[in-house]
Amino acid sequence: MRRRLHHGDVDGKKHEHLVGADLNDLSEPLLGNNDDYKANKQLEVQRLEAILYDEKRKEHLHWTFLFSHIISEWAQWLANVLLGSGSFIVRILTSPSAIAIGPSKKFLPPLLTPLQESRLRTLQKRLEVPFDGSCSEHQDALRKLWRSAYPDRELPGLKSEDWKDMGWQGNDPSTDFRGGGFISLENLIFFARTYPEAFQNLLNKKEGNRAEWEYPFAVAGINISFMLVQMLDIQSGLPTSLSGVRFLEFLSHDESAFDELFCVAFKLMDIHWLARRASYMEFNEVIKSTRMQLEKELAIEDVTSVKDLPAYNLLR
Repeated sequence: MRRRLHHGDVDGKKHEHLVGADLNDLSEPLLGNNDDYKANKQLEVQRLEAILYDEKRKEHLHWTFLFSHIISEWAQWLANVLLGSGSFIVRILTSPSAIAIGPSKKFLPPLLTPLQESRLRTLQKRLEVPFDGSCSEHQDALRKLWRSAYPDRELPGLKSEDWKDMGWQGNDPSTDFRGGGFISLENLIFFARTYPEAFQNLLNKKEGNRAEWEYPFAVAGINISFMLVQMLDIQSGLPTSLSGVRFLEFLSHDESAFDELFCVAFKLMDIHWLARRASYMEFNEVIKSTRMQLEKELAIEDVTSVKDLPAYNLLR
């Protein structure tokens, strides 16, 4: 049965309607001559293929040029490094990746030397030790700190009001350690013995115009230890922060790098405290600004040890 298009009068108007027809009965295309249609279609396909080929060729040439340029630039950089430095391999293996991972600015840690790996493991074991007031070793460490801080004063008992003079909040120092751990006490002892003059100046608040409500010295030290652990990301595994990755390089030069950095951070914190004319309630803000400056100094390219940090000069 065929379908044909007819015009019919409905309500005085012409309307088009289809009359049924089998689609198989259509022997020619709906538009134009069949041969012309095929020829035009073939030309259209050929033209499209030519356009696609041209676009692919341009894209291929673009990527070829780009990769050639990158390889050329890399070769030039490599040549400059080899000519300008005899320690190229060491620098590559111990430097952090320049590519940050995600929005949190995490970095790929470098390959560690056996010495770095050993020292990092030792430091991480120190971080795992909480302060234990019932441990004789920890009690002896507290006494060492007192003797270093007040060599001319009588050693008080482990629970005494005298401990408040050092900046403990109560008469029992063991209650102030909390998350600081035993390493924070070790940091204070190291500071007192390695830089006694700077230690005494901070302990006795000898420099600058001090606030009426000063930060408590010993408790401030515990907070600084905790801040450094967080900043360097060294609790476990390999650090992925830029500061932590750079700190690994410090360990290759000095096994006491963490204790040295503690001394720098403490002195720097006091400088920020004085600059802000801060009081006790602003201590957390001072710690934050101290961390920010340390992170900036750790990012300096030529800094390879704690003693290279600009803030280290504050201890002299």
